Amino acid sequence: MTTDRSPSPPCVLVLRALGLGDLLAGVPALRGIRRAFPGHRVVLAQPPGLAELALASGAVDAVFPAEAPGRAVPDLAHWPGPPPDVAVDLHGNGPESRDALAALSPRRLLAHACPDGPPWRATDNERDRWCAFLHGYGIPADPLDLRLPPPATPSPAPGAVVVHPGAASGSRRWPGERFAAVVRCLRAAGHRVVLTGGPGEDALVRSVAERSGRPGGDVLTGGLPFGQLSALVTGASLVLSGDTGLAHLAVAHGTRTVTLFGPVSPRLWGPPPSPDHVALWKPGPPGDPHGRTPDPRLLRIRTGEVAAACLMLLRDGRGRQRQPRPEVATHVH
Repeated sequence: MTTDRSPSPPCVLVLRALGLGDLLAGVPALRGIRRAFPGHRVVLAQPPGLAELALASGAVDAVFPAEAPGRAVPDLAHWPGPPPDVAVDLHGNGPESRDALAALSPRRLLAHACPDGPPWRATDNERDRWCAFLHGYGIPADPLDLRLPPPATPSPAPGAVVVHPGAASGSRRWPGERFAAVVRCLRAAGHRVVLTGGPGEDALVRSVAERSGRPGGDVLTGGLPFGQLSALVTGASLVLSGDTGLAHLAVAHGTRTVTLFGPVSPRLWGPPPSPDHVALWKPGPPGDPHGRTPDPRLLRIRTGEVAAACLMLLRDGRGRQRQPRPEVATHVH
């Protein structure tokens, strides 16, 4: 028996230890890194709960568990291998994330906070910003390269409208009674509606179900495993949600979306311009995306305009005549 003593490939360690939406917005940049270093092993430092999604993107070879409360920079001292050949900071633009990677003594470090780092483009969409960062280092990346392969798991509710009333913060959470009113409208128009929620959102989802008149039907609580959630979103006719990771997942699977924005403009975090995606937002001064109470801009979005946007996309999805509609780059009033 012979033993393979060939050396391990050099490693590219990428830090982006954030949430679901952040990971999906970073997929185009990760794919640019993957293409730029074909002979390297690309490892992503991120929360372990997102490992299945990261690997499904095809952009990384492995996940290094790393997370910290909130959006803080995690400690990378438990890195088990030799120093990375290249380290890339996709986590933020400050010295904290740069220093966490620098502590591992990589041969080369790419970061906004490095002396040779590209300027931070605060007004760019998140996908564009990180692709431009890589371009500054001579690494091509396409911000539209965001699609995920379809999951192997069949949808538990093919063709349904998926309504997700939750969000990670109160400032991005449209009132539950308004979601319930839209659900009633969609059901009255003959559409099956499935309500979903993440971990800790069971009470909210059940409240919306009760207010919509279907307390026991088509309610998926407890936070679905990624494979089932991905299948549900892929097979949906439409996803209605706030500015959450689920909206990014729907875009990545080519599912039509209506997304409600409040403290943050869709210009920064919305989907790419497309007739399949409507972003509803009321312009105004930026708010706190991590605030505890609903943002005033979010509360200015009325149930009638949300229901109309959903029905318009659903009508188009059934192959009827298309009508002009607002694209994500426009502000819908």
